Amino acid sequence: MKSWLSTLSLDKFFMIFWGLFFFTLPVTSFPYFPSGIGGKTLVRPLALYPLIIIFVIVILPRLFKRQLPATFLPLFAFTVAALISSIIAFSFELESLRGVTLSSRFIRNIATLGIGIAFYLTSVLLHNNWQQLKFSLRWIYLGFSLALLWGSLQAAYVAFYTPSYFKLINHLQTFVSTRKLFPTRISGLTYEPKWFAEQICILLLPWLMSSILTGRSVFTWRRKWLTVEWLLLIWSIIILVFTFSRTGLAILGVLVVVGYIIIRSRTKDAQKPVRKGRKFWLFLELSLLVGGILAVFFIVGSQNPYFSRFWRYFTEARQRNRTYFEYIAFQQRFVYLETAINIFAAYPAFGVGLGNYAFFFDEMLPVRIYSQPEVIRQSTPTEERDSLITPKNLLARLLAETGLLGTITFLGFVTAVAGCAAALWFNKGPEEQFWGIGGVLALIVFSILIFTFDSFAIPNMWIVFGLITSAAHLNHLPFDEVKNPSFTPPG
Repeated sequence: MKSWLSTLSLDKFFMIFWGLFFFTLPVTSFPYFPSGIGGKTLVRPLALYPLIIIFVIVILPRLFKRQLPATFLPLFAFTVAALISSIIAFSFELESLRGVTLSSRFIRNIATLGIGIAFYLTSVLLHNNWQQLKFSLRWIYLGFSLALLWGSLQAAYVAFYTPSYFKLINHLQTFVSTRKLFPTRISGLTYEPKWFAEQICILLLPWLMSSILTGRSVFTWRRKWLTVEWLLLIWSIIILVFTFSRTGLAILGVLVVVGYIIIRSRTKDAQKPVRKGRKFWLFLELSLLVGGILAVFFIVGSQNPYFSRFWRYFTEARQRNRTYFEYIAFQQRFVYLETAINIFAAYPAFGVGLGNYAFFFDEMLPVRIYSQPEVIRQSTPTEERDSLITPKNLLARLLAETGLLGTITFLGFVTAVAGCAAALWFNKGPEEQFWGIGGVLALIVFSILIFTFDSFAIPNMWIVFGLITSAAHLNHLPFDEVKNPSFTPPG
Protein backbone atom coordinates (compact mmCIF):
# COMPACT_ATOMS: atom_id res chain seq x y z
CA MET A 1 0.00 0.00 0.00
CA LYS A 2 2.75 2.45 0.96
CA SER A 3 4.72 1.48 -2.15
CA TRP A 4 1.70 2.18 -4.37
CA LEU A 5 1.13 5.59 -2.73
CA SER A 6 4.78 6.54 -3.06
CA THR A 7 4.73 5.56 -6.76
CA LEU A 8 1.59 7.62 -7.34
CA SER A 9 3.10 10.66 -5.65
CA LEU A 10 6.30 10.28 -7.67
CA ASP A 11 4.32 10.12 -10.91
CA LYS A 12 2.45 13.30 -10.03
CA PHE A 13 5.75 14.95 -9.14
CA PHE A 14 7.13 14.07 -12.57
CA MET A 15 4.04 15.29 -14.38
CA ILE A 16 4.07 18.65 -12.58
CA PHE A 17 7.65 19.39 -13.60
CA TRP A 18 7.05 17.93 -17.05
CA GLY A 19 4.19 20.36 -17.59
CA LEU A 20 6.13 23.26 -16.08
CA PHE A 21 9.05 22.57 -18.41
CA PHE A 22 6.95 23.32 -21.50
CA PHE A 23 4.62 25.83 -19.80
CA THR A 24 7.49 28.19 -18.86
CA LEU A 25 9.13 28.28 -22.32
CA PRO A 26 7.78 31.79 -23.17
CA VAL A 27 9.85 33.34 -20.32
CA THR A 28 13.42 33.67 -21.64
CA SER A 29 14.92 36.59 -19.67
CA PHE A 30 13.77 35.76 -16.14
CA PRO A 31 15.29 38.30 -13.74
CA TYR A 32 15.62 35.98 -10.74
CA PHE A 33 18.56 33.82 -11.76
CA PRO A 34 21.55 33.01 -9.52
CA SER A 35 24.85 34.07 -11.06
CA GLY A 36 26.03 30.45 -11.02
CA ILE A 37 23.44 29.41 -13.60
CA GLY A 38 23.47 32.42 -15.86
CA GLY A 39 22.30 35.28 -13.65
CA LYS A 40 24.57 37.72 -15.49
CA THR A 41 23.61 36.70 -19.03
CA LEU A 42 20.99 38.14 -21.35
CA VAL A 43 19.25 34.80 -21.99
CA ARG A 44 17.72 33.38 -18.81
CA PRO A 45 15.07 30.78 -19.66
CA LEU A 46 12.71 30.09 -16.77
CA ALA A 47 12.29 26.53 -18.10
CA LEU A 48 15.83 25.82 -16.86
CA TYR A 49 14.49 25.26 -13.33
CA PRO A 50 12.14 22.34 -14.16
CA LEU A 51 14.68 21.16 -16.75
CA ILE A 52 17.26 20.51 -14.04
CA ILE A 53 14.83 18.34 -12.06
CA ILE A 54 13.64 16.36 -15.09
CA PHE A 55 17.10 15.94 -16.58
CA VAL A 56 18.65 14.54 -13.41
CA ILE A 57 15.78 12.23 -12.44
CA VAL A 58 14.49 11.05 -15.83
CA ILE A 59 16.72 11.92 -18.77
CA LEU A 60 20.16 10.89 -17.47
CA PRO A 61 19.00 7.33 -16.66
CA ARG A 62 17.36 7.01 -20.08
CA LEU A 63 20.59 8.00 -21.83
CA PHE A 64 22.07 4.67 -20.76
CA LYS A 65 18.96 2.52 -21.22
CA ARG A 66 17.38 3.53 -24.51
CA GLN A 67 18.48 3.30 -28.12
CA LEU A 68 19.38 6.86 -29.04
CA PRO A 69 18.28 8.50 -32.31
CA ALA A 70 20.85 8.86 -35.09
CA THR A 71 20.67 12.65 -34.68
CA PHE A 72 22.72 12.31 -31.51
CA LEU A 73 25.82 11.36 -33.49
CA PRO A 74 26.28 14.67 -35.40
CA LEU A 75 25.23 16.57 -32.26
CA PHE A 76 27.95 14.79 -30.28
CA ALA A 77 30.43 15.52 -33.08
CA PHE A 78 29.50 19.21 -32.96
CA THR A 79 29.95 19.28 -29.18
CA VAL A 80 33.43 17.77 -29.54
CA ALA A 81 34.28 20.24 -32.33
CA ALA A 82 33.14 23.19 -30.18
CA LEU A 83 35.28 21.92 -27.28
CA ILE A 84 38.32 21.54 -29.53
CA SER A 85 37.90 25.05 -30.93
CA SER A 86 37.49 26.54 -27.47
CA ILE A 87 40.52 24.73 -26.05
CA ILE A 88 42.72 25.73 -29.00
CA ALA A 89 41.72 29.37 -28.34
CA PHE A 90 43.83 29.35 -25.15
CA SER A 91 46.92 29.29 -27.35
CA PHE A 92 46.04 32.79 -28.64
CA GLU A 93 46.98 34.42 -25.30
CA LEU A 94 44.18 36.95 -25.51
CA GLU A 95 43.86 39.75 -22.98
CA SER A 96 40.66 40.25 -21.01
CA LEU A 97 37.97 42.42 -22.61
CA ARG A 98 35.72 44.63 -20.46
CA GLY A 99 36.73 42.56 -17.45
CA VAL A 100 35.90 39.26 -19.16
CA THR A 101 38.73 36.73 -19.38
CA LEU A 102 39.14 33.96 -21.92
CA SER A 103 38.73 31.27 -19.26
CA SER A 104 35.48 32.75 -17.93
CA ARG A 105 34.22 33.06 -21.50
CA PHE A 106 35.09 29.40 -22.08
CA ILE A 107 33.17 28.23 -18.99
CA ARG A 108 30.12 30.36 -19.75
CA ASN A 109 29.79 29.35 -23.40
CA ILE A 110 30.39 25.65 -22.85
CA ALA A 111 27.76 25.80 -20.10
CA THR A 112 25.41 27.65 -22.47
CA LEU A 113 25.85 24.98 -25.13
CA GLY A 114 25.31 22.32 -22.49
CA ILE A 115 22.01 23.94 -21.48
CA GLY A 116 20.86 23.97 -25.09
CA ILE A 117 21.78 20.31 -25.57
CA ALA A 118 19.97 19.46 -22.31
CA PHE A 119 16.82 21.11 -23.72
CA TYR A 120 17.15 18.95 -26.83
CA LEU A 121 17.83 15.67 -24.98
CA THR A 122 14.89 16.27 -22.67
CA SER A 123 12.52 17.04 -25.54
CA VAL A 124 13.60 13.82 -27.26
CA LEU A 125 13.84 11.29 -24.42
CA LEU A 126 10.87 12.46 -22.38
CA HIS A 127 8.32 10.84 -24.69
CA ASN A 128 7.40 7.16 -25.08
CA ASN A 129 4.21 7.46 -27.13
CA TRP A 130 1.99 9.84 -29.08
CA GLN A 131 -0.12 10.67 -26.03
CA GLN A 132 2.92 11.99 -24.22
CA LEU A 133 3.89 14.12 -27.21
CA LYS A 134 0.39 15.57 -27.24
CA PHE A 135 0.65 16.18 -23.50
CA SER A 136 3.81 18.25 -24.05
CA LEU A 137 2.24 20.19 -26.92
CA ARG A 138 -0.81 21.00 -24.81
CA TRP A 139 1.44 22.51 -22.14
CA ILE A 140 3.24 24.56 -24.79
CA TYR A 141 -0.14 25.88 -25.88
CA LEU A 142 -1.12 26.66 -22.27
CA GLY A 143 2.13 28.52 -21.65
CA PHE A 144 1.72 30.56 -24.80
CA SER A 145 -1.91 31.26 -23.97
CA LEU A 146 -0.61 33.07 -20.89
CA ALA A 147 2.02 34.84 -23.03
CA LEU A 148 -0.62 35.85 -25.59
CA LEU A 149 -2.89 37.12 -22.82
CA TRP A 150 -0.06 39.24 -21.43
CA GLY A 151 0.70 40.38 -24.97
CA SER A 152 -2.94 41.38 -25.39
CA LEU A 153 -2.72 43.58 -22.30
CA GLN A 154 0.38 45.18 -23.80
CA ALA A 155 -1.35 45.65 -27.16
CA ALA A 156 -3.89 47.84 -25.39
CA TYR A 157 -1.31 50.56 -24.68
CA VAL A 158 0.03 50.33 -28.24
CA ALA A 159 -3.44 50.90 -29.66
CA PHE A 160 -4.62 53.41 -27.02
CA TYR A 161 -1.61 54.81 -25.20
CA THR A 162 -2.25 55.87 -21.61
CA PRO A 163 0.81 56.81 -19.54
CA SER A 164 -0.55 55.46 -16.24
CA TYR A 165 -1.58 52.14 -17.80
CA PHE A 166 1.76 51.76 -19.59
CA LYS A 167 3.61 52.51 -16.35
CA LEU A 168 1.66 49.78 -14.55
CA ILE A 169 2.25 47.14 -17.24
CA ASN A 170 5.89 48.18 -17.50
CA HIS A 171 6.33 47.69 -13.75
CA LEU A 172 4.72 44.25 -13.84
CA GLN A 173 7.01 43.29 -16.74
CA THR A 174 10.03 43.61 -14.42
CA PHE A 175 8.89 40.47 -12.60
CA VAL A 176 9.26 38.32 -15.73
CA SER A 177 11.88 40.10 -17.84
CA THR A 178 15.12 42.01 -17.35
CA ARG A 179 14.15 44.69 -19.87
CA LYS A 180 11.47 47.35 -19.84
CA LEU A 181 8.71 47.52 -22.43
CA PHE A 182 8.56 49.57 -25.63
CA PRO A 183 5.64 52.02 -25.81
CA THR A 184 5.01 51.27 -29.50
CA ARG A 185 5.62 47.49 -29.60
CA ILE A 186 4.86 44.50 -27.38
CA SER A 187 7.37 42.05 -25.89
CA GLY A 188 5.15 39.42 -24.30
CA LEU A 189 7.07 37.63 -21.54
CA THR A 190 10.41 38.00 -23.33
CA TYR A 191 13.32 40.45 -23.47
CA GLU A 192 12.17 42.36 -26.55
CA PRO A 193 9.52 42.30 -29.32
CA LYS A 194 11.80 40.43 -31.73
CA TRP A 195 12.24 37.57 -29.26
CA PHE A 196 8.49 37.33 -28.73
CA ALA A 197 7.81 37.27 -32.47
CA GLU A 198 10.43 34.56 -33.05
CA GLN A 199 8.93 32.47 -30.24
CA ILE A 200 5.48 32.63 -31.80
CA CYS A 201 6.87 31.83 -35.25
CA ILE A 202 8.89 28.73 -34.37
CA LEU A 203 7.27 27.28 -31.23
CA LEU A 204 3.62 27.97 -31.96
CA LEU A 205 2.66 28.66 -35.58
CA PRO A 206 4.09 25.46 -37.19
CA TRP A 207 2.08 23.14 -34.94
CA LEU A 208 -1.07 25.27 -35.10
CA MET A 209 -0.91 25.39 -38.89
CA SER A 210 -0.22 21.65 -39.06
CA SER A 211 -3.33 21.08 -36.95
CA ILE A 212 -5.41 23.12 -39.40
CA LEU A 213 -3.88 21.43 -42.45
CA THR A 214 -4.34 17.89 -41.13
CA GLY A 215 -7.60 18.42 -39.25
CA ARG A 216 -6.10 17.00 -36.04
CA SER A 217 -6.27 18.57 -32.58
CA VAL A 218 -4.55 17.72 -29.30
CA PHE A 219 -7.70 18.85 -27.47
CA THR A 220 -11.05 17.03 -27.27
CA TRP A 221 -13.12 20.23 -27.62
CA ARG A 222 -14.38 20.88 -31.15
CA ARG A 223 -17.30 22.72 -32.77
CA LYS A 224 -17.48 21.30 -36.30
CA TRP A 225 -14.37 22.75 -37.98
CA LEU A 226 -13.57 25.12 -35.08
CA THR A 227 -10.84 23.83 -32.73
CA VAL A 228 -8.69 25.26 -29.97
CA GLU A 229 -5.85 25.44 -32.49
CA TRP A 230 -7.92 27.65 -34.80
CA LEU A 231 -8.54 30.09 -31.93
CA LEU A 232 -4.88 30.06 -30.90
CA LEU A 233 -3.77 30.61 -34.51
CA ILE A 234 -5.97 33.68 -34.94
CA TRP A 235 -4.91 35.03 -31.55
CA SER A 236 -1.22 34.41 -32.30
CA ILE A 237 -1.35 36.24 -35.63
CA ILE A 238 -3.05 39.27 -34.07
CA ILE A 239 -0.47 39.45 -31.28
CA LEU A 240 2.38 38.88 -33.74
CA VAL A 241 1.27 41.98 -35.64
CA PHE A 242 1.61 44.10 -32.50
CA THR A 243 5.26 43.09 -32.07
CA PHE A 244 5.97 44.97 -35.32
CA SER A 245 8.85 42.56 -35.81
CA ARG A 246 9.99 42.71 -39.41
CA THR A 247 11.42 39.21 -39.23
CA GLY A 248 8.31 37.85 -37.54
CA LEU A 249 5.89 39.33 -40.06
CA ALA A 250 8.06 38.18 -42.96
CA ILE A 251 8.03 34.64 -41.57
CA LEU A 252 4.27 34.81 -41.17
CA GLY A 253 4.00 35.71 -44.85
CA VAL A 254 6.24 32.79 -45.83
CA LEU A 255 4.22 30.35 -43.69
CA VAL A 256 0.95 31.54 -45.23
CA VAL A 257 2.29 30.96 -48.75
CA VAL A 258 3.78 27.55 -47.84
CA GLY A 259 0.56 26.58 -46.08
CA TYR A 260 -1.42 27.48 -49.19
CA ILE A 261 0.90 25.36 -51.35
CA ILE A 262 0.50 22.41 -48.96
CA ILE A 263 -3.28 22.74 -49.07
CA ARG A 264 -3.26 22.75 -52.87
CA SER A 265 -0.91 19.77 -53.00
CA ARG A 266 -3.08 17.75 -50.62
CA THR A 267 -6.34 18.20 -52.55
CA LYS A 268 -7.69 15.43 -54.74
CA ASP A 269 -7.30 17.58 -57.83
CA ALA A 270 -3.55 17.65 -57.24
CA GLN A 271 -3.39 13.97 -58.22
CA LYS A 272 -4.60 14.80 -61.72
CA PRO A 273 -2.51 16.39 -64.49
CA VAL A 274 -2.73 20.17 -64.28
CA ARG A 275 -3.81 21.76 -67.54
CA LYS A 276 -2.41 25.09 -68.77
CA GLY A 277 -5.58 26.96 -67.85
CA ARG A 278 -5.51 25.50 -64.38
CA LYS A 279 -1.85 26.45 -63.96
CA PHE A 280 -2.78 30.03 -64.81
CA TRP A 281 -5.47 30.12 -62.13
CA LEU A 282 -3.13 28.59 -59.55
CA PHE A 283 -0.54 31.24 -60.39
CA LEU A 284 -3.19 33.95 -60.14
CA GLU A 285 -4.38 32.66 -56.74
CA LEU A 286 -0.84 32.63 -55.40
CA SER A 287 -0.13 36.10 -56.79
CA LEU A 288 -3.28 37.49 -55.19
CA LEU A 289 -2.32 35.85 -51.90
CA VAL A 290 1.17 37.38 -51.95
CA GLY A 291 -0.26 40.75 -52.99
CA GLY A 292 -2.76 40.61 -50.15
CA ILE A 293 0.00 39.80 -47.63
CA LEU A 294 2.10 42.74 -48.85
CA ALA A 295 -0.91 45.04 -48.64
CA VAL A 296 -1.61 43.97 -45.07
CA PHE A 297 2.05 44.49 -44.15
CA PHE A 298 1.94 47.98 -45.63
CA ILE A 299 -1.25 48.93 -43.81
CA VAL A 300 -0.04 47.48 -40.49
CA GLY A 301 3.51 48.78 -40.86
CA SER A 302 2.34 52.31 -41.60
CA GLN A 303 1.10 52.51 -38.01
CA ASN A 304 4.62 52.04 -36.63
CA PRO A 305 7.65 54.28 -37.44
CA TYR A 306 10.10 51.41 -36.83
CA PHE A 307 8.44 49.09 -39.33
CA SER A 308 7.62 51.73 -41.94
CA ARG A 309 11.30 52.55 -42.40
CA PHE A 310 11.23 50.12 -45.32
CA TRP A 311 9.41 52.62 -47.52
CA ARG A 312 9.83 55.94 -45.66
CA TYR A 313 13.48 56.03 -46.73
CA PHE A 314 12.47 57.10 -50.22
CA THR A 315 10.58 60.15 -48.93
CA GLU A 316 12.51 61.15 -45.79
CA ALA A 317 15.95 59.63 -45.45
CA ARG A 318 17.80 60.96 -48.47
CA GLN A 319 18.40 64.24 -46.65
CA ARG A 320 20.25 62.36 -43.90
CA ASN A 321 23.05 61.10 -46.15
CA ARG A 322 22.52 57.50 -45.07
CA THR A 323 22.27 54.38 -47.18
CA TYR A 324 19.04 52.41 -47.34
CA PHE A 325 20.39 49.58 -45.15
CA GLU A 326 21.67 52.06 -42.59
CA TYR A 327 18.27 53.67 -42.39
CA ILE A 328 16.39 50.43 -41.85
CA ALA A 329 19.00 49.35 -39.24
CA PHE A 330 20.30 46.39 -41.26
CA GLN A 331 23.75 47.72 -42.12
CA GLN A 332 25.28 46.82 -38.75
CA ARG A 333 24.16 43.22 -39.26
CA PHE A 334 26.19 43.15 -42.46
CA VAL A 335 29.13 44.60 -40.54
CA TYR A 336 28.91 41.84 -37.95
CA LEU A 337 28.61 39.27 -40.73
CA GLU A 338 31.62 40.58 -42.65
CA THR A 339 33.65 40.68 -39.44
CA ALA A 340 32.72 37.04 -38.77
CA ILE A 341 33.77 36.11 -42.30
CA ASN A 342 37.10 37.89 -41.77
CA ILE A 343 37.65 35.90 -38.57
CA PHE A 344 36.75 32.68 -40.37
CA ALA A 345 39.18 33.50 -43.19
CA ALA A 346 41.96 33.94 -40.62
CA TYR A 347 41.08 30.80 -38.64
CA PRO A 348 39.20 28.54 -41.10
CA ALA A 349 39.71 25.11 -39.55
CA PHE A 350 38.69 25.52 -35.91
CA GLY A 351 37.67 29.15 -35.54
CA VAL A 352 38.50 31.20 -32.44
CA GLY A 353 36.47 29.27 -29.85
CA LEU A 354 32.90 29.60 -28.58
CA GLY A 355 32.09 33.12 -27.44
CA ASN A 356 35.42 34.60 -28.53
CA TYR A 357 34.08 36.61 -31.48
CA ALA A 358 34.19 39.76 -29.36
CA PHE A 359 37.93 39.39 -28.64
CA PHE A 360 38.68 39.65 -32.39
CA PHE A 361 35.98 42.16 -33.33
CA ASP A 362 38.07 45.34 -33.38
CA GLU A 363 40.92 43.62 -35.19
CA MET A 364 38.76 42.06 -37.92
CA LEU A 365 36.21 44.86 -38.28
CA PRO A 366 36.08 46.29 -41.83
CA VAL A 367 37.87 49.64 -41.59
CA ARG A 368 35.73 51.43 -44.16
CA ILE A 369 32.56 51.17 -42.08
CA TYR A 370 33.88 51.37 -38.56
CA SER A 371 32.63 54.96 -38.29
CA GLN A 372 28.99 53.98 -38.73
CA PRO A 373 26.95 55.28 -35.75
CA GLU A 374 25.02 52.01 -35.40
CA VAL A 375 28.21 49.94 -35.13
CA ILE A 376 29.77 52.35 -32.64
CA ARG A 377 26.59 52.34 -30.55
CA GLN A 378 26.46 48.54 -30.47
CA SER A 379 30.15 48.02 -29.75
CA THR A 380 30.72 50.80 -27.19
CA PRO A 381 30.08 49.83 -23.55
CA THR A 382 27.58 52.06 -21.75
CA GLU A 383 25.50 51.82 -18.62
CA GLU A 384 22.83 49.90 -20.52
CA ARG A 385 25.14 47.99 -22.88
CA ASP A 386 28.17 46.45 -21.18
CA SER A 387 27.93 42.91 -22.58
CA LEU A 388 30.29 41.63 -25.26
CA ILE A 389 29.23 42.01 -28.88
CA THR A 390 28.03 38.97 -30.82
CA PRO A 391 27.47 38.30 -34.56
CA LYS A 392 23.62 38.30 -34.26
CA ASN A 393 23.76 35.43 -36.75
CA LEU A 394 24.11 31.78 -35.74
CA LEU A 395 25.66 30.65 -39.02
CA ALA A 396 28.20 33.49 -38.90
CA ARG A 397 28.96 32.64 -35.29
CA LEU A 398 29.56 28.99 -36.14
CA LEU A 399 31.97 29.91 -38.93
CA ALA A 400 33.91 32.45 -36.85
CA GLU A 401 34.01 30.55 -33.56
CA THR A 402 34.08 26.86 -34.56
CA GLY A 403 35.43 27.01 -38.13
CA LEU A 404 34.67 24.46 -40.81
CA LEU A 405 34.73 21.56 -38.35
CA GLY A 406 32.05 22.97 -36.09
CA THR A 407 29.91 24.40 -38.89
CA ILE A 408 29.84 21.16 -40.88
CA THR A 409 28.98 19.02 -37.84
CA PHE A 410 26.23 21.39 -36.70
CA LEU A 411 24.70 21.54 -40.18
CA GLY A 412 24.95 17.75 -40.21
CA PHE A 413 22.87 17.72 -37.04
CA VAL A 414 20.27 20.04 -38.61
CA THR A 415 20.22 17.85 -41.72
CA ALA A 416 19.57 14.78 -39.57
CA VAL A 417 16.63 16.55 -37.89
CA ALA A 418 15.35 17.56 -41.34
CA GLY A 419 15.58 13.88 -42.32
CA CYS A 420 13.35 13.05 -39.34
CA ALA A 421 10.80 15.63 -40.47
CA ALA A 422 10.90 14.28 -44.04
CA ALA A 423 10.39 10.71 -42.82
CA LEU A 424 7.33 11.83 -40.85
CA TRP A 425 6.04 13.86 -43.81
CA PHE A 426 6.08 10.88 -46.18
CA ASN A 427 4.59 8.50 -43.61
CA LYS A 428 0.88 7.89 -44.18
CA GLY A 429 0.02 7.63 -40.47
CA PRO A 430 -2.17 10.50 -39.17
CA GLU A 431 0.09 11.25 -36.20
CA GLU A 432 3.21 11.13 -38.38
CA GLN A 433 1.58 13.46 -40.90
CA PHE A 434 0.76 16.01 -38.20
CA TRP A 435 4.28 16.05 -36.76
CA GLY A 436 5.85 15.87 -40.21
CA ILE A 437 4.05 18.93 -41.58
CA GLY A 438 4.65 20.84 -38.35
CA GLY A 439 8.31 19.83 -38.41
CA VAL A 440 8.80 20.96 -42.01
CA LEU A 441 7.15 24.31 -41.28
CA ALA A 442 9.32 24.74 -38.16
CA LEU A 443 12.49 24.00 -40.14
CA ILE A 444 11.48 26.57 -42.75
CA VAL A 445 11.16 29.10 -39.93
CA PHE A 446 14.54 28.03 -38.52
CA SER A 447 16.19 28.47 -41.93
CA ILE A 448 15.22 32.15 -41.70
CA LEU A 449 15.87 32.68 -38.00
CA ILE A 450 19.40 31.22 -38.20
CA PHE A 451 20.41 34.61 -39.65
CA THR A 452 18.79 36.63 -36.82
CA PHE A 453 19.91 35.00 -33.54
CA ASP A 454 23.12 33.48 -32.22
CA SER A 455 22.50 32.11 -28.71
CA PHE A 456 22.61 28.42 -27.85
CA ALA A 457 20.76 29.05 -24.57
CA ILE A 458 17.47 30.15 -26.16
CA PRO A 459 15.36 26.97 -26.02
CA ASN A 460 13.26 27.61 -29.16
CA MET A 461 15.51 25.79 -31.62
CA TRP A 462 16.29 22.89 -29.30
CA ILE A 463 12.66 22.26 -28.31
CA VAL A 464 11.49 22.18 -31.93
CA PHE A 465 14.34 19.89 -32.98
CA GLY A 466 13.61 17.67 -29.98
CA LEU A 467 9.90 17.30 -30.74
CA ILE A 468 10.63 16.43 -34.38
CA THR A 469 13.26 13.87 -33.40
CA SER A 470 11.07 12.37 -30.70
CA ALA A 471 8.11 11.95 -33.07
CA ALA A 472 10.30 10.27 -35.69
CA HIS A 473 11.99 8.06 -33.10
CA LEU A 474 8.73 6.61 -31.75
CA ASN A 475 8.75 4.13 -34.64
CA HIS A 476 11.97 2.66 -33.22
CA LEU A 477 10.64 2.15 -29.69
CA PRO A 478 8.91 -1.08 -28.57
CA PHE A 479 5.52 -1.47 -30.25
CA ASP A 480 3.52 -1.66 -27.03
CA GLU A 481 5.01 1.61 -25.74
CA VAL A 482 4.24 3.63 -28.84
CA LYS A 483 0.77 2.29 -29.58
CA ASN A 484 -0.45 2.35 -25.99
CA PRO A 485 -3.31 4.87 -26.07
CA SER A 486 -3.13 5.63 -22.36
CA PHE A 487 -0.90 8.30 -20.93
CA THR A 488 1.95 7.01 -18.79
CA PRO A 489 4.28 9.23 -16.73
CA PRO A 490 7.95 9.19 -17.58
CA GLY A 491 9.21 7.57 -14.38
